[in-house]
Amino acid sequence: MMVLNMWFIVMLMFILGNMIFISKHKHLLIVLLSLEFIVLSIFFMMLIFFSYIEYDMYMLMIFLLFSVCEGALGLSILVSMIRTHGNDYFQSFSML
Repeated sequence: MMVLNMWFIVMLMFILGNMIFISKHKHLLIVLLSLEFIVLSIFFMMLIFFSYIEYDMYMLMIFLLFSVCEGALGLSILVSMIRTHGNDYFQSFSML
């Protein structure tokens, strides 16, 4: 019963993160935060699954390594965008 409650919470986190990602596309910072929330929910999902099947947790460390690298890349893009354009609005620059 406890595992089902944790799966429900993780799936709710994943769905809420996707809804925020879809609806709040005006600022780059909110998009990056919603992506990190999705990554966190996937991490919890993998943690529950690996502990349920009694698997080693080395894969989670590799997943955390890649998610931290993804977060650092996103923040560097945010900083460079604010330095060049002055804000983090997507509509302030052209995609061409």
